[in-house]
Amino acid sequence: MQEITVSELKARLDAGDDIQLIDVRQPDEYAFASIAGAKLIPLGEIPARSGEIDESRETVVHCKMGGRSARAIEYLERSGYKGKLSNLVGGITAWSNEIDPGVPKY
Repeated sequence: MQEITVSELKARLDAGDDIQLIDVRQPDEYAFASIAGAKLIPLGEIPARSGEIDESRETVVHCKMGGRSARAIEYLERSGYKGKLSNLVGGITAWSNEIDPGVPKY
């Protein structure tokens, strides 16, 4: 599975790269802390909502620490998803620790 670090993601976003950010946490987690521009599709809704993920765009999937996002990527790949998928190493916790301390931790 391809991975991307939070510092790599931040640099790519700052450079204006067209990256689709998918958050697979629960709505209450997303409401408490999120990365700007991320689209919420909770892990349990990925099978029904996978059509909302644009295969023509590079996609970074994240959760709190990286476990749920890895499961989402595994599901998408098994289902025949053709686009580029990367798992955000350390999830939103790493984003808060290394990139934006204003993002609350839980």
